[in-house]
Amino acid sequence: MKTIKIAIAGLFLLVANATQAQVSINVNIGTPPAWGPAGYSEMEYYYLPDIEAYYDVRASQFIYFGRGKWVRTTYLPRQYRNYDLYGGYKVVLTDYHGRTPYVYFDRHKVKYYRGYHGAPQRPYKPRPVYGYNDRHDHRDYKHYDKHDKHHGKHDKHDHDDHRHGGPGRR
Repeated sequence: MKTIKIAIAGLFLLVANATQAQVSINVNIGTPPAWGPAGYSEMEYYYLPDIEAYYDVRASQFIYFGRGKWVRTTYLPRQYRNYDLYGGYKVVLTDYHGRTPYVYFDRHKVKYYRGYHGAPQRPYKPRPVYGYNDRHDHRDYKHYDKHDKHHGKHDKHDHDDHRHGGPGRR
């Protein structure tokens, strides 16, 4: 009976230890962003040569040089708001583990110059596709103020002109 209790206790400790190891792996390795390159199991940083910035996978933050210092933010700075993260090349930095990948910025900037493209990349998840119903073409919509006393009433001539392509915005 005593042997069975020891075996059960040992099995419990083994399961608890395996669970703890799984938790620490999930905490230490961040989930790559949808636009990140697929095929890498362990990575901490990407270098984005076209905008000379880094992405911290674990913290889900961009790191860029601005106003005389390196800045960490959730979003890219305003000057790169139209940058295509899916289309831009990402260098996976597999040889650096720390908090300041930019200490090697001078090397990265030379080795991975603007416009650099290494091996073809495919994103971690596909680019979102926006369908017809997701587009917003405001030309055909009328927006009324809730205090507009004419809301819901249409002038017959205005309605006819709109339907037949007459004067008015189209």
